[in-house]
Amino acid sequence: MTAAPRPQVHKLAALTGHRDCVYALSGHAADPVFYSAGADGLVVAWNVDAPEQDGQLVARVENSVYTLHYEAAQQQLIIGHNYQGVQVIDLRDKSLRHATALPPLAIFDFAYSAPRQRLYVALGDGTLAVLRTSDFGLERLVRVADKSLRCLSLHEGRGELAVGSSDHRLRVLDADSLETKHTLTDATNSVFTCAYSPDGQRLYAAGRDAHLRAYAADQGYAEALTVVAHMYAVNHLCFSPDGRLLATGSMDKSIKLWDAASGRLLRVVDRARHAGHGTSVNRLFWSGRQNRLVSCSDDRSLAVWQVSTE
Repeated sequence: MTAAPRPQVHKLAALTGHRDCVYALSGHAADPVFYSAGADGLVVAWNVDAPEQDGQLVARVENSVYTLHYEAAQQQLIIGHNYQGVQVIDLRDKSLRHATALPPLAIFDFAYSAPRQRLYVALGDGTLAVLRTSDFGLERLVRVADKSLRCLSLHEGRGELAVGSSDHRLRVLDADSLETKHTLTDATNSVFTCAYSPDGQRLYAAGRDAHLRAYAADQGYAEALTVVAHMYAVNHLCFSPDGRLLATGSMDKSIKLWDAASGRLLRVVDRARHAGHGTSVNRLFWSGRQNRLVSCSDDRSLAVWQVSTE
């Protein structure tokens, strides 16, 4: 893959309306509407093509929300309602279609598999919950670690599910049997975020130790890249729709854009240079529509960024 050009970044809008920290973002790269949620229990829809528009309330839940999943094919929004379980909203009429009780724990991440008809759920005691997507009934509870499971990334083609946890480990499970195939121990603190590259050749991970690491999936997950990425914890990473750029968001209040292949830093987006967030950047969503990146923060706001690579 050729090196990615250095991108230009321009802030299009700050989206306000949440009453507390915003933790969760979800959308589909081809759809204009994306969703946010956080500590206030409000689940809100926004339009990336028209960021000047106000958000629309989709749901209100009792507790905080750390993760959402928008399933475009089914027009469903799946909500990780902390200490309550999983709720599924039909976006066509905003009705509650399913509510699945889980152990009263924080829900940190989802991974959705349409071919396997499974929703994988990362829980705060180290348990992985598996739900059937036909009716969102509970299929299995599997204890993976002794501490919180913080992030998930599924690669359908490889049949593998990556699981990052607060025990400093990144595990790769068989997506069907849930047996552990690889345990990666390079991180020196909690693994908060992981993602397979779009081509499936690499697994990227980061977390509290502020390092960005990449592993070669076809080489037994040998470490292929290590970069000191931020001053403080990396909360989330995501790829551009074309897979050439990688974005990281950190507790140090900044967003950084990287060449995904080489790990070369291309752009720092922060408060001083781009009127960025005033506190921790918690989650990112990269829309394929006009190549716009969305971030959310403890400062109760979201930001929409125009990323230009020409």
